[in-house]
Amino acid sequence: MAARAGARRGRMAARAGARRGQTAARAGARRGRTAARAGARRARENAVTPSPSAAYRGAMPRPQPDLDVRTITESEIPDWIRALNTGFLRSPAVSEREIADRGSYIVPDRTLGAFDQGRCVATFRSFPQELTAVGGTPVPADAITNVSVTATHRRRGLLTRMMAQDLAAARERGDVVATLIAAEYPIYGRYGFGPATWTTSWTIDVPRAGLDPRWSGPADGGRIDLVDGEDVRKLGPELHERLRRDRPGAVSRNERWWQVNTGVLRLDRSPWTEPFYAVYRSADGEVEGMVSYEVDDVWGDAKQPLNTASVNWLIGTTPAAERALWHHICSIDWVVKVKSGWRSPDDLLPLFLPDPRAALVTEQADWLWVRILDVVRALEARTYGGSGSLVLEVFDPGVPGADGGGAGPAAGRWRLQASDQGASCTPTAESADLTLDAGALAALWLGDESAVRLAALGRVREERAGAARVADALLRTSRRPWCPDMF
Repeated sequence: MAARAGARRGRMAARAGARRGQTAARAGARRGRTAARAGARRARENAVTPSPSAAYRGAMPRPQPDLDVRTITESEIPDWIRALNTGFLRSPAVSEREIADRGSYIVPDRTLGAFDQGRCVATFRSFPQELTAVGGTPVPADAITNVSVTATHRRRGLLTRMMAQDLAAARERGDVVATLIAAEYPIYGRYGFGPATWTTSWTIDVPRAGLDPRWSGPADGGRIDLVDGEDVRKLGPELHERLRRDRPGAVSRNERWWQVNTGVLRLDRSPWTEPFYAVYRSADGEVEGMVSYEVDDVWGDAKQPLNTASVNWLIGTTPAAERALWHHICSIDWVVKVKSGWRSPDDLLPLFLPDPRAALVTEQADWLWVRILDVVRALEARTYGGSGSLVLEVFDPGVPGADGGGAGPAAGRWRLQASDQGASCTPTAESADLTLDAGALAALWLGDESAVRLAALGRVREERAGAARVADALLRTSRRPWCPDMF
């Protein structure tokens, strides 16, 4: 009896153990399926959640603290210039004239260098600038230029450290944005910059253009006069001020710009050829346009002129001025091609020609990159295409070292309320309509990029259906922003 009772107890214990094992297995399987579903949800969310400049993100190199990154002293300017020339693959030789020229405008406390055992191996400089927002309001900008890292010291975090110092100083000064012209597309997205304007260049086949070869001047009562550099320095600054008040993306020009571009200041790195200058005056005598151009000297085998006119820059405050200046260049005897230089992608130039196909696009590229440093002031400075509100969730991890290890200056949830009377932007706890990163916000701010397009690319996420279309209705402009200048 005892043996049979023991056997029964053994069988019962075995069955109970098996049931417990099966229960535990089912529970484990349920936990596994739940975890898998959660992981899948996170993967789907991450696939569409804007990440730091995902379209042009590169690995952030680890900074090496043994290299000294700091502002330069006046005595270090020659070594800094040598490093700059080396980084841009120019001759590293530094002339006394270049030292004197650079020293005349370099601000040492806004000029950074990285030093390895006392030798400069990376360069970075910024200067004050005004950038025109949509509607014509100029905002203070931290203009970044002369960025280089010597080939022997790349991938050591030197650019990150220099960028961190400069952007931190810009925020302290109260700059609304930072700006730059990128030598390479993938570099600056990781620092919260986004391409805010683009540029297009055309080459015009003059004989095909269909313009009247007998044209001798504007038919609207205006006139075109050839002038010299002194006239350009007198008339140009006021004309440019009128242009930039009306063109989002345009930046300020200082006196040095006019001196360099009229040959008063001759630079070793840019051999000078005196160009032609022409001015358009309206029927009432007001200067409305100006152009600088050069013409080569090429003849074909049959003694046929094959000259090309290359435009250095052309600005006009009216379509009539632009049309007349382009027609003037295309009408010059012996000129069979005209190179437009850097223009806005929606420039009127091709449509000034009876045959727009005579204008061949020869360059199309990103141009001015912007980094938002003060979201409230940036969004309140511009005008909008109508009335409405939008809540933006901005992801901005910042630049290591610039933001105390925390989020960047654009990070947060912001409520934009826009109308014909102006706009207000305030932090909010309301649910977001759109989620985007700092680079996408910069690309949208000047009105060029489309939120709908960025949503299709996964760089903007709609939290409320139709929010991207609302953003486009508020933010986009009828003409594309344009920055005429390289800096």
